[in-house]
Amino acid sequence: MARVLLFGRLSDVAGWRERSIDSPFLSALRITLAAEDAALGEALGGKGVQVALDQVIVRGDAPINPGTEVAFLPPMSGG
Repeated sequence: MARVLLFGRLSDVAGWRERSIDSPFLSALRITLAAEDAALGEALGGKGVQVALDQVIVRGDAPINPGTEVAFLPPMSGG
């Protein structure tokens, strides 16, 4: 199982900050989350949302191994 973390407004939309979810790929995890909660699925697909696997930002799809930390990060702002 992967440890899935949501930060900022993403956790507000979902109503949770951390869950364990079994998924072989990042794309499948996104589909699972969107199927469970359409508003979260829309938020995760929003502009500027990034994903980190074990604290490394990834682009596109990636395999998820058991014990992987998957963090969904909202757009950053500030200056």
